Amino acid sequence: MRRRFLWAGLIALMCGSAQADGLYRWVDKSGKVHYGDAPAADAAKVEQKKFGAAPTVDVNDLPYATRRAKQNFPVTLYIAENCGDPCKQAREFLNKRGIPFTENNVRTKEELDAFKKLSGSEGVPTLAVGKTWFKGFQAEQWGGGLDTAGYSQTSSHQPQPPAKPSAAQPAKTETQH
Repeated sequence: MRRRFLWAGLIALMCGSAQADGLYRWVDKSGKVHYGDAPAADAAKVEQKKFGAAPTVDVNDLPYATRRAKQNFPVTLYIAENCGDPCKQAREFLNKRGIPFTENNVRTKEELDAFKKLSGSEGVPTLAVGKTWFKGFQAEQWGGGLDTAGYSQTSSHQPQPPAKPSAAQPAKTETQH
């Protein structure tokens, strides 16, 4: 009996380590971009995406109103590498209010095209609160949208530091308070 548990444990351990080492991005013969846990045999321009550990906080540590707002109106901040102070101010604004948000760094042409299609904008910073878009950082406008969604006006949690840009970092990082 013990031997079966030992073998089951070893198999589970091996299966866990045999999981994909990350996410791959590749382009097929027709120029179409694909993502998956293993590139196709005939793939060109293969890139392996590495995911670092995102800062996480137990959702149950958030006030009830914030958890409810996050569930009904998730917040996503769209930024770009060359955005500078406006994106920094936008991140600081969300952190100061204690807003749990996802940060999406728009880097590639494909990401920019998808962003334009979703938001109707090319400019960053842009904030999505549920299905409502706020283009350009305007503290009063963003605050009103967050108030309407039910987010608290003051933070009861410590802000997370901004994600450091690197080639190995994923485009999206979850920041929670």
